[in-house]
Amino acid sequence: MTSIHGEIVISRPPSEVFDFVADERNEPRYNPRILRVEKVTGGAIGNGTQFKVTTTSRGRPLTMLLETTEYHRPTRLANTTSMPSATIRGVLTFEPDTGGTLMRWSWDIQPRGALRFLSPVIGRIGKRQEATNWASLKRYLESMPATRTPESGRR
Repeated sequence: MTSIHGEIVISRPPSEVFDFVADERNEPRYNPRILRVEKVTGGAIGNGTQFKVTTTSRGRPLTMLLETTEYHRPTRLANTTSMPSATIRGVLTFEPDTGGTLMRWSWDIQPRGALRFLSPVIGRIGKRQEATNWASLKRYLESMPATRTPESGRR
């Protein structure tokens, strides 16, 4: 098993960052490796919500099933991603920060088959990809107009 951890500060309120990230259908907006995302369960996003995610892996499409396993708005979001080559269990946390939201991620990757022997390489590549992915999310959200909150109108 390989673990990947990191954090980033995003200049948006925790609830806004949480809501955007919790809806996996937003990921193609900031992650060019994601080709498409489909929500496959009905109802509001929460515990048990599943998404079918198609990404590129070595130039070929790869379909994964992502399931939300914890949904504690706006502080904690966890999921499990299943694909033929691995299972990934992850947690994202969202904390108020002077710059907006401190978002932390922690992923445990359990490769299957021949990939088990590549765990150290998977860890290095995964850490770089995650940092790039979340930096792209930061740029995307910070380029959007700020949402108006009840507090923003007070003097």
